[in-house]
Amino acid sequence: MIGTLRAACVVAGLMASAGAAGAETTVEILDFTDLEGWDQDDHGAALSVFLDTCADLADPDWRTLCAVAQTEGPDNPRAFFELFFRPVVIRDGADPMFTGYFEPELDGSRYPTARFRYPLYKMPPEARAANPWLSRRDILTSGVMDNRGLEIAWVDDPVELFFLQIQGSGRIRLPDGQTLRVGYGGANGHDYRSIGVELVRRGIYKAHQVSAQVIKNWVRRNPEAGEELLFHNPSYVFFRELTHVGMDKGPLGAMNRSITALRSVAVDPAFTPLGAPVWVEKDGEGPMRRLMIAQDTGSAIKGAQRADIFFGTGDAAGLAAGRLRDPGRLVVLLPIQRAYAMLPDEM
Repeated sequence: MIGTLRAACVVAGLMASAGAAGAETTVEILDFTDLEGWDQDDHGAALSVFLDTCADLADPDWRTLCAVAQTEGPDNPRAFFELFFRPVVIRDGADPMFTGYFEPELDGSRYPTARFRYPLYKMPPEARAANPWLSRRDILTSGVMDNRGLEIAWVDDPVELFFLQIQGSGRIRLPDGQTLRVGYGGANGHDYRSIGVELVRRGIYKAHQVSAQVIKNWVRRNPEAGEELLFHNPSYVFFRELTHVGMDKGPLGAMNRSITALRSVAVDPAFTPLGAPVWVEKDGEGPMRRLMIAQDTGSAIKGAQRADIFFGTGDAAGLAAGRLRDPGRLVVLLPIQRAYAMLPDEM
């Protein structure tokens, strides 16, 4: 979902960080016996996802482990991780937080009709040359996009289209039964402004009440005020059609490879290397203990203990992802030498 905002942005502005600016980053190396539920996970499933992207890693340490995994790992995946990695907890002073995201499915058409009136646009060349370009309001009301052949498809719900832009990729179900897949194709360069935060600022909802579904329902009940609320976010995402990704696979993540439901996670690459295995200990409702692979990023995913779990495609995945906002612990599995190299010299 390369460089996108995703649903986490709906609530990101509502989550106060307990960490002070400039807080010291700490590193702690654990044993695998310290990982709750480690021996009960399906390490083979995680290894399969690791193999999807490890060959793309440029660092020699990672490439060596990838080669080992391709030849030896499948026979005993748990032993592979335990032999060549060490679990590392990186903290930056902020409270740990897990959220979820998904790949939406919308109804649409390749041609405009009375029902399908809201277009998904390709990025115009002048937008690529300017940073920032026009705001959301200007793009949708000035006519600058008209009669230029930039439409990829039309959908029937402007609210779902708005949230598709937040997710950054999705599927469009066409009237003939076919499915069109779209991915992030660029943005207008304006900073994202949370409409959930704006609803709280106006006193319409309390912070704990806001979710993607609550926002959608409010906009639909208040069409004129709802349109203005969407304009509150000046950021606008353009799309590209993805014809090389099979419908049996997940959307493309930041590594330009398909991601996997409940095995791929978005992280902050300033702390967690893309392609690294991560052990997720999500608390709250429906605790989760699972080995995932850091294969994606997101503009709202900032911090050593901040992660966004990919839940899959469609409405059920969206509901599950939208409910997730839980504490826990994120543990990065690093090659042994790299893990110990992160410790302070005095240790």
